[in-house]
Amino acid sequence: MRVPAIDINGVWFSYDKTPVLEDVTLTLRQGDFLGILGPNGGGKTTLLKLLLGMLKPDKGTIRILGEAPHDANHRVGYVPQNTNFNTTFPISVMDVALMGRLSRSRIGKWYSGDDRAKVQDALKKAGIWDLRHNPIGRLSGGQRQRVFIARALATEPEILFLDEPTASVDPEFEIDLFDFLRELNRKVTIVAITHDVGVISRHVKSVACVNRSLIFHEEGQITREMIDMAYHCPVDLIAHGIPHRVLPTHTET
Repeated sequence: MRVPAIDINGVWFSYDKTPVLEDVTLTLRQGDFLGILGPNGGGKTTLLKLLLGMLKPDKGTIRILGEAPHDANHRVGYVPQNTNFNTTFPISVMDVALMGRLSRSRIGKWYSGDDRAKVQDALKKAGIWDLRHNPIGRLSGGQRQRVFIARALATEPEILFLDEPTASVDPEFEIDLFDFLRELNRKVTIVAITHDVGVISRHVKSVACVNRSLIFHEEGQITREMIDMAYHCPVDLIAHGIPHRVLPTHTET
């Protein structure tokens, strides 16, 4: 029996004694595609940083593929919400993607033929191999996001974490990206934070809603309880092209 991709048990975390996450528990199987919803400040990115080993919980345990997060970081890929990338810097798509191999290449050594082969495969999976010689600053926002995903894929991850992967991109690219991630999910476990309830409802296998605590639905259904916990108001959701209301109309007080 395979170990879970993610196993969180009773995790608490605070910033300067201000609680951010409380008693979070979650078990995610390998091969899943988890969409994480929740309001700004609800703890989504903090949870992701805990899973990546960038933060340590105040209480509770986290295991990634059976290991402590810090020990498993060579087995995961990460696409942050803000890449802080200077688009005026003269660097090509290929060079950016090759950065994903740095952890596997010794400092001061040239990239190996295997490194370049892995990056070529990652760029092809991301659909941007033909742009490999282009300066990254000349790409559209959606194309650049694919480069950063390719960089993460170049690490050959077993789990891919994405924090708001469609921020600042057009709606058409957003749908294309999630279609691409669903295809990638055939081989890689994916965890993606997003505010787009409609896109999540079409593409993911399971859903978690985070607002200090966590509600998990392993069948990918966005429930009234989840939306009520996160947003405290009615939400119009476009699912499979059909708009419907998740919560009943509420009155102002």
